[in-house]
Amino acid sequence: MTKVEIVKMIHEKVGGSKRECADIVEMLFEIIKESLEKGEKVKINRFGNFVVRQKKSRTGRNPHTGDAIEITARKVLSFKSSQILKDAIQNGPGK
Repeated sequence: MTKVEIVKMIHEKVGGSKRECADIVEMLFEIIKESLEKGEKVKINRFGNFVVRQKKSRTGRNPHTGDAIEITARKVLSFKSSQILKDAIQNGPGK
């Protein structure tokens, strides 16, 4: 699903102009992005949690040559779905 498809679905369900719906979707994504940039956890009830985690540097291996390489410390984004979302995916629509 793309952002355009999300805007279209919101427009069909809520009404208003497509431009307003697009602005709302854009604002929502911007708020989530800014919160994650600050290192804040984003929890969306009945959907899941977005968390930025800090990974330490470590030694890895080049799969082609087998040489040891240093993997630098970095931040990674993790998503953990809620049990409600997991159940909905498992059971499918209308079940």
